[in-house]
Amino acid sequence: MRAIVHRQYGTPDVLTFEEIERPVPGDDDALVRVHAAGASIGDHHVVTGKPYLIRLSPFGGMPRPRNLVPGTAMAGRIEAVGAKVTTLRTGDEVFGQAAAGAFAEYVIVPAKLLAPKPSNLSFEEAAAVPWAATALQGLRAGGLKPGQRVLINGASGGVGTWAVQIAKALGAEVTAVCSTRNLESVRAIGADEVLDYTHQDFLKGGARFDVMFDLVGNRSLSDCRSVLTPQGAYVPCSGGGGDWIGPFLRIAGGLISSLFTGRKFKMFVTTPNRDDLLFLKDLVEAGKAKPVIERRYALSELSEALRHVGDGHAQGQSVIRIAEPHA
Repeated sequence: MRAIVHRQYGTPDVLTFEEIERPVPGDDDALVRVHAAGASIGDHHVVTGKPYLIRLSPFGGMPRPRNLVPGTAMAGRIEAVGAKVTTLRTGDEVFGQAAAGAFAEYVIVPAKLLAPKPSNLSFEEAAAVPWAATALQGLRAGGLKPGQRVLINGASGGVGTWAVQIAKALGAEVTAVCSTRNLESVRAIGADEVLDYTHQDFLKGGARFDVMFDLVGNRSLSDCRSVLTPQGAYVPCSGGGGDWIGPFLRIAGGLISSLFTGRKFKMFVTTPNRDDLLFLKDLVEAGKAKPVIERRYALSELSEALRHVGDGHAQGQSVIRIAEPHA
């Protein structure tokens, strides 16, 4: 099969486009023929190995990458299933999130991490839906309830566009922060108020948000806490902090400070699971949320795609075409 191969850390140019052996599913796995995959800032971190702490995670490896083929979010058709799999059959159209290997024509995914593709989406659109799980789980971590006010900092990116729509679907009043060029597109997906960070400061207006979902990490913790109600929650979901430990010090500071105030610092780690995929499928099929795709690339153009998402100014999602729908 054709695949993108990752043998060393570095800029996206270290990736190579090669023919490698097709993987074989285990008893609880499915072999998926990948029609499209998503390229995200997370994939950029894995390829560059920065912040360096990522090399100690299951997505990294020391001294070289543990996983030969990167990529997680994908959509495709079931090619084969393991002996113990009863929920999927050959030919099923699915989407989900692999631990690695999605930037290839075939990928192995545990069957429990796959769900039927939303019927109203193409494979390319469906490949962008797994990112919505990060937004969903982040908003849940903040305890968001109907009628509450949520601030989404970084609302125009791959996760931010999902966060705006999911927060609205959960019954919240959404204030979104983005740049001038994205104001109209963020309004179009349902934000009640959109702040242009080049002209407006979300600090003005005081403590008014029940949840702040931060996808940028460009303001101090004290600034972020200042816009929260007395029992509000700050939920970080961003990088920053440099190449060595990334946001670790910011996280540690937030956890310590939350011990002395009613305002909560809520950490979460995205955990792929079938229940959330089914929730998102229903949301998309009901017309309450949709992927916002900025760019599409061929598999051989993955390095270009990762350079784009790595610059931090993506508008929505970037997807990688791998197989034709009829293939």
